[in-house]
Amino acid sequence: MFPPRCPLCGAGVSSQSGLCPDCWTELAIPGDPCCGRCSRPFGEGVVAGSTCAPCLADPPRHDGIAAATLYNDASRNLVLAFKHGCRLGLAKLMAQLMAARLAGESRSEWLIVPVPLHRWRLWRRGYNQAAVLAQELARLTGGNLAIDALERRKPTAALGGLGRLARRRELSGAIRLAERRKDRVRGQSILLVDDVLTSGATSDACVSALKRGGASRVVVTCFARVLDEALDVT
Repeated sequence: MFPPRCPLCGAGVSSQSGLCPDCWTELAIPGDPCCGRCSRPFGEGVVAGSTCAPCLADPPRHDGIAAATLYNDASRNLVLAFKHGCRLGLAKLMAQLMAARLAGESRSEWLIVPVPLHRWRLWRRGYNQAAVLAQELARLTGGNLAIDALERRKPTAALGGLGRLARRRELSGAIRLAERRKDRVRGQSILLVDDVLTSGATSDACVSALKRGGASRVVVTCFARVLDEALDVT
């Protein structure tokens, strides 16, 4: 009924599933060389697969990060429209970009698990944006979906402005593996899905719960990753 428009700038596009050419160029796509443990982009002259300083200082619990974009103005506007503006139609575009970062993985073997929301926040928002992305990724990759594998046992305060230790204290005991899904997780390769990866505190809590439950491997995938220092090297 209405002509398709770019979800960022409103310019006319050929279909509802993408951005206009100008807005595509505004997205920051992480590239190589990058850290072999967390995929943090390096500058020129660093050997691909080297380990970055943060991973050396605090070895990650996860088995890799696959981020579709780096968090900048363009990706931020998409995330806000999707997460707080009820623009659920953006999930297909975002999941396609996330799936592209998983090329080379045996994608159909993944058990796909979204980062959970507490029931109060889910009630207020009406949907879990990570779960919507996980559903799209399962459709695109052929992976199995376990949408309720993780539970958020208690509400947590906003983590913005908190230091690393304060974030971990806030999340201590907040996320656990659902009792009814323990058998499904044990021995599986898990794809943990979120919309934005900021400090990694929430994903660390999820990874820990999954590893304690017997998951053999947990890779984190997100649409946007906050790495301000990396925007200058991509």
